[in-house]
Amino acid sequence: MFKRFDPTTDISTSTQIKSSIQRGIKSQILSSHPSLDEEIIDELLPKKSPLVQYKIGSHLMLYCRHVDGVDEPIFFQHRDGPILPTLKFVHKYPEVKFTSVTVDKGAIPFVLGGANIMCPGLTNVGEFCMITITYFDFLISYVKTNHPLQFLKGGDMPPDTEEGPALDKGDGVVIYAEGKQYPLAVGFMTMSSSDVRKKNKGTGIENCHYLGDGLWGTDEIH
Repeated sequence: MFKRFDPTTDISTSTQIKSSIQRGIKSQILSSHPSLDEEIIDELLPKKSPLVQYKIGSHLMLYCRHVDGVDEPIFFQHRDGPILPTLKFVHKYPEVKFTSVTVDKGAIPFVLGGANIMCPGLTNVGEFCMITITYFDFLISYVKTNHPLQFLKGGDMPPDTEEGPALDKGDGVVIYAEGKQYPLAVGFMTMSSSDVRKKNKGTGIENCHYLGDGLWGTDEIH
């Protein structure tokens, strides 16, 4: 989506967003990321700082926070899809808990090349942890959680419940990698988390924005 993005040539129009529309955008963000609340979103998007919308092509919108005379890209939206945060914005506020998933280490080079995330990259158990887990760790984990595989890492998604999947098709997610502190991509679910676990094949997440693409290289828009 942003692989060759260049703000000097790819942006067609810009509009300062009205306060009523800005409230709607905030509401969509809160709906997509239940861990956020109004206090956090008001801190990220202060009412006194104008929000500017840039149109990219026919179906892509880039939302920027106007600060000190420049516009800082913070969210984007493709067609009627979820409003997704830019990676630099997520890195800037690591304490803010956006809805997220984790891919296993084997998926990292593919994600950084712009590839979509395949289901096995979200469900694979970390091989290194499988080899090194000790019998003592096994027992302690079982006593504490009644789940002896608690220590095993790799791909990961929020747990599904009897009420339904943790993530629905179309939900936006921030994508972390196994063993890494900061996320490497942002995208949206192409199937629910329960279907990812059941089918375990095909594309699970569409990769919209990743480290090293054109949007990652854009700090501000003048």
